[in-house]
Formats: sequence, C-alpha cells, structure tokens
Amino acid sequence: MGFHDIPLLYLITVPAAGLSAVNILFFPDILPGTPVSKLFIGISLLNSVVYMIWSLYIYPIFFSPLRFLPQPKGGYPIIKHGTAAFQRPAGQSFLNFIKTIPNDGLIRIQGFFHREGLLICSPEALAEVLVHKNYDFEKPAEVRNFLVRILGKGLILTEGDEHKFQRKHITPAFSFRHIKELIPVFWSRATAMRDGMFAEMADNPEADGRKVVEVNHWANKVTLDIIGVAGLGRDFKSLTATNDPLVQNYEEILEPTTEKLVYFVFNLVFGRRFVSWLPWGLNQRLDTTTGNLRAFCLDLVREKREKMKIEGEGEKDILALLIRSNCFGDDTLVDQLLTFIAAGHETTSSALTWSLYLLAQNPSLQTALRAELRSSLPSPSAPLPDTFDLPTTLESLPLLHATTNEVLRLYPSVPSTIRLSIRPTSILDTPVPANTRIQLSPWAINRSPSLWGPDAESFNPYRWIDVDGKANNIGGARGNNFCNLTFLHGPRSCIGERFARSELKALLAVVVGGMEVRLEYEGQKAVPAGVITTKPRGGMRLRLGRVEGW
Repeated sequence: MGFHDIPLLYLITVPAAGLSAVNILFFPDILPGTPVSKLFIGISLLNSVVYMIWSLYIYPIFFSPLRFLPQPKGGYPIIKHGTAAFQRPAGQSFLNFIKTIPNDGLIRIQGFFHREGLLICSPEALAEVLVHKNYDFEKPAEVRNFLVRILGKGLILTEGDEHKFQRKHITPAFSFRHIKELIPVFWSRATAMRDGMFAEMADNPEADGRKVVEVNHWANKVTLDIIGVAGLGRDFKSLTATNDPLVQNYEEILEPTTEKLVYFVFNLVFGRRFVSWLPWGLNQRLDTTTGNLRAFCLDLVREKREKMKIEGEGEKDILALLIRSNCFGDDTLVDQLLTFIAAGHETTSSALTWSLYLLAQNPSLQTALRAELRSSLPSPSAPLPDTFDLPTTLESLPLLHATTNEVLRLYPSVPSTIRLSIRPTSILDTPVPANTRIQLSPWAINRSPSLWGPDAESFNPYRWIDVDGKANNIGGARGNNFCNLTFLHGPRSCIGERFARSELKALLAVVVGGMEVRLEYEGQKAVPAGVITTKPRGGMRLRLGRVEGW
C-alpha cells in the first residue's frame, strides 16, 4: 500500500469507528459493547492516529521525493498553503512565491493534510508538463465536474482519447484561412458596438460631450454577437436588444461575486454532489441558467441542421463546419457550443475591457495607437472597400499588435489552472508521484520578473516592438514562447487563440480609432476578480469622448 492509498483507508475506518462508538453508547442492542467491537474501534482509531502522524510529519519530511524542493515557509496548521489557489487576484499568491523563493523551475506546495503539489515556474518545466508529457497530467475530476455545468463536456473538459478525437476534428474550423474569412464579421460587429456606444454617449452627455459608460457590458454584448454570427451562424442581436435573455444568463453565471467564489471552493473541497444537497439558492439559479443555455444550444443545432439541408454548402460558420464533418452527434455539438459561447465570448470581452482600462491610464500611448489606426485603416463609418485587405492590414500594425499582446500577457483570461498527475512521472528529472497536483498559473508566469525583467508587472507594449519598429511575438522574455502562458501550449493549448487575437484587434481598432478613453475619476483602480476568468469587480466604468474625423 502506497501513501496515496492511505486516505481511502482513513475515510473508511474513521466513520466506521465513529458509528460503532455511537451504537455502543446509545444503541447497545444493535451493536453491543463486546470485546470484538471494542477491538475494532481501537484499531480504527489507532489507524487514524497513525495516518495523521504519517501524513503530517513522517512522509513529507522523510519519504516524499519532493522533500528537497524549495517551498514557502509558514502556512496554516493542517492546511499549510492550501488556500493559495483561492486567494484573489487569482495567481497572485503563486507570483509572490515565484518572486520570493529561489527555485530551478519547481516549487513544492503543500495543501490540505499536507497533500503535495508543484508550482511550475520555468519554461523548461512548462514544456514538459504541457508538451512532452502532457498526457501524464489531467484536470482533476472535481474541477471538471464543476465546470461541465457551464462549459459542457466539450474540448476544454475532455481528456485522453476523447480529447484527441475532438481536437483533431475541431481544429480545421479554427484554421488561419477560416479565421481570415471571419475578420470582416469582427469589424462589422465592432462598428455596431461603437455606434451603440455613441448613441449612449449622446443621451444626456456631460458639458464637454463625454459620458461615463459601463464598457464591460458592451464588451459582453459585442463578443456574444460575434461568437453567434462567426461561430454559430446565428445573429443574437445582443447589441440592439435591451434585455437579451442570452446575455442575462451569461452575465448571471460569470459575474464575479464573493458568493460564487465560495461556491466554487465548496465544490472543489466537498464535491458537486454534496454541495447540491445544501439549501443554497445558487444551486437553483445555476440549474436554471445552465438548463436554459443547454436548451438554447440544442435548438441552435437542430435549426442549423435543417437550414443546411436546404442551403447546402453555403454556411461557413464554425458550427456548420462541425456538422459537415459528420463526427459529432447533437449532444456532443451542444457541449461544444456551450464551450464556444462561454469561453469564446467571455475571454475576449474581458480582454477588451482590460485593454480600454490600461489605455485610459496611458493617454500618450492611446494617442499613438489612434494615429496608427487612422493612417492605415478605413473609417468604420463607411463600408469596407472591396479591394481592401482588412485581415492583412490588422496583422501588420505593430502598435496594435503590441498593445493586444501586452494586455493578454498582463490579464490572461484564465489566471490559474490545475492538473493532476495520473501516473508516476517526472518533471525536470524530479520524480513526481501519481495524484500530485500541478499548479499552472498564467498570471504568475506572465508577470515573473525572472522571465520578463524588472518591469514585468508594468504595462509596456513597446516590449513587443523591435528596434527597427517591427512587431515580435516574444516580448523580450528570454526568447521563449513558454514565458507567455495566456493560451497555454501543446495539445491542450487554446484552440481559439487566433480567433481571440484577431477579434480583439478588430474591436480595439474600431473603438480607439473613434473614441478617447479616460478613467472615470483620477486614481481609479480596477480590482481583478472572477471565479474562473479575470474580470474587473463591479464592472468597468470609463469616461468616453468621441473623436471626430473617422
């Protein structure tokens, strides 16, 4: 019996011992206090004591293969540093560990009952976990069981052979050629959002013509419209509908609140089944909203199949390509849609919100970006010329490229994620037992001073521009792509990375080209929050002013 088998024995014997003791004390007729019963209780309690001593003191100090790795000092009794993953901003605790604990790529973190984990700190270690040995690691079951309610059992939450199959047959829908065909859709929806914001700004503006606008709400609307048209071939009309039920459902699920964070923690610690038994109002609200979304996606799939029978090969959205592949049934397609809609709109809406906030803090950079955009792109106020190559132009603008890269570096949509070693393996020649938790933190890696220099936590888009004025994709980070973890890497990397980057560039170009963005008030500080993604707590109110001539 190995160390990781002992908790199961502990979970069996301790309740049995407790139940036996209760029976002897209060129900002697059911289980009399015979010598055999007393012996059973004694052995069970002794086993529990032995387990506690072994797990808390003997194994981690004398036997663990990870015992020689650096680790944080202090911590709480029993739980050690198990709360680090739940502190906010997500990933900040891990960044503090990386900055203060000298390491060669791995930091040992002990959690509840000193359960061991590893924080991955170097590009070399990340390459092993994400690429070279990626199928030695999976998302823990408790994480998948929680997220499947929101994301469905789509590409993000499948593992092993099922993930390989889905990835193989979904990848063509996200090819660079196909994304280029969708960029005019991004542009037209960005223009519709800008016009809607102009209309709001014109309604009771301030004396200088400016107005405070909740930009995160607009970002949610436009990205939902984009994923609707480009991903599903369906116009949700979120930008024009005042009370769109789809927008309301997603904002209800994804709005960052303390209650949702506590709910998430309870699901991870106690399991989804136990939490579902609690008289917690959030259980019912989530059941209702996720049920609504699943029914909505099933209707979309059925409508799309019928439409394709009539119109043939004309449909070019992502859902049409998946249906045309004949690889997925309706239920699997629903799971993929839940993933595309939630992940596809939530990540880019957060990125656009943070982009505008950072540009509001840097007016000189904003002015330079606006000049670049206006000198290279046609005005969104007029239709795109047939001969204008919008995708190539957007990709060629160095400051736009640099700004979006820097925003995505500083505010990765998913700041922290976790894996579990499903078999004995190794990282950087360090033996890693099965069931070891592997902590991956894009927030910490992307802000690590050892990878990005002393200004790692500062907003500096010019790190992505070479001395000759051309854009680069390294940002000066040790010349290694693994220093940027926003979209992960390898077989589990974000399949929609090109989609998200192109979408963000189009949205930012249209907004910044036609508006000046300022903070709502001097000294305004946005607080990163959110349960899974990085969103500003309480939304994002910024002061917008129209810039004429575009």
